[in-house]
Amino acid sequence: MKARAVILFCHLLFILPLFASARESTDVIVMHNGDRFTGEVKALNAGVLYVSLPYVIQTLSVDWTKVARLESKQLFIVKTEDGTVYKGVLNSRETRGGRPIEIEIAETPEKMAVVSSERVVDVSQTSEKFLRRFTGGVSFGTIYSKANQQTQYSVSGLAAYPRERWGAQAGVSSNLSSASGTTTSTRNQLTFSGYHLARWNNYFYEGFDAFLQSTEQGITRQNAIGAGIGRYLKNTNGTVISVIGGAAWQSTNYNQGVVPIPTQNIATAVILADVQLFKFNKTTLDLSGSAAPALSDPGRVFFSTNASYYVKLIGNLTWNVSFYGNWDNEPPANLPGSDYGTTSGLSWTFGPSLRTSPTAIQ
Repeated sequence: MKARAVILFCHLLFILPLFASARESTDVIVMHNGDRFTGEVKALNAGVLYVSLPYVIQTLSVDWTKVARLESKQLFIVKTEDGTVYKGVLNSRETRGGRPIEIEIAETPEKMAVVSSERVVDVSQTSEKFLRRFTGGVSFGTIYSKANQQTQYSVSGLAAYPRERWGAQAGVSSNLSSASGTTTSTRNQLTFSGYHLARWNNYFYEGFDAFLQSTEQGITRQNAIGAGIGRYLKNTNGTVISVIGGAAWQSTNYNQGVVPIPTQNIATAVILADVQLFKFNKTTLDLSGSAAPALSDPGRVFFSTNASYYVKLIGNLTWNVSFYGNWDNEPPANLPGSDYGTTSGLSWTFGPSLRTSPTAIQ
C-alpha cells in the first residue's frame, strides 16, 4: 500500500464527521443525586454514557450506573449482554429501592421492549441518513533524533458503519523507521471486515480481507481473505471477550532477490481472539491475536497480535501505547520470520461508541 493511500484514508476519517450534522439537543438525563441535563445522547460504551450539551464544548462522560432517568426522541441501536439487539427511541421507567432503571425501547408505538439498564452494554446513534451512522478514529505518533537522523512515525485509522444486526469497517495502519546509514523500514496494513449476528444469542458470522506490506519480512504484498463463525464468551460494560474460527486463503509476494521467490498461495485455518477491558472514563485495554495453521503446507503456522492501551486525556482525545507483531515459523529462505514493534501517540475518535468488529483481524 502506497503512502498516498494512507493519507487519503486518514483525510476521509476527518471529513466524515463534518457531514454528519448533530441531532437535536432534546434528550433528558437525570442522575441519582438529582442533577438534570438536557442535551444529545451520543452513545453508551464500556459503562460510559456520552452526552453533548449545547453550552459545553466537550462531550461529557457520565457513569451509566449513576443514571436515574433517561428520555430521548431519537433513534438508537441498543445491544444487551445476551446479544439481543433493539432499535428505537429510549425512555426509562421508575424503579424502587435503588434497583437499576428499566429502559423502554420503542421502534413503533406498538413494538416496544423493556430491558434492565444492567443488561445494556452498548447504545449507538442511528439514523435514516447514511452519513450519520459512521463512527471512527485516528492515531498518530512520531519520534525524531538529530544524533543519527533517526525518524519514526506511526499513523492508523478506523472507520466503522454499525447497523442493528450487522456492521462493516475499514482500518489502516502505517509505520516507518529510518536512520542515517540504514535502510528505511516500512510496514503498511489495510483491512476490511464485516459481521452479522446469528439467530443464536452471542453468535456471529464474520468475513475479512487484509493486505500487508513489510520490508522487514520481505513481503511486498500479502492478501488474506477468509470468513468464520464466532461467539461472545463475555459481553459486559467492563469486559468483552470474543473468539472466531474459520478458514482463509493467503497469497504472498516476496521481494525478488538473486533467486526469484514465486508467489505463495496457501489455504489456512484461522483462529482469532479479542479481549477488551474497560475502566470507567479512564483506560481501555484491547488485546487481539490470530493463529493460522497452513492446511496446504502442513507444519507452517502464521501468527499475528495487536495490543493497545488507551488512557483518556480530555474529551475524545486519548494517549495510547501499542504493540504489533507478525510471525511465520517457516519463511522463505534468507528472509526473517518476524516483524514486531511498539508505537505510542495520540488518538482521537468521532462517534464515541466506536466498537470494532467482534474479532476483526488487525
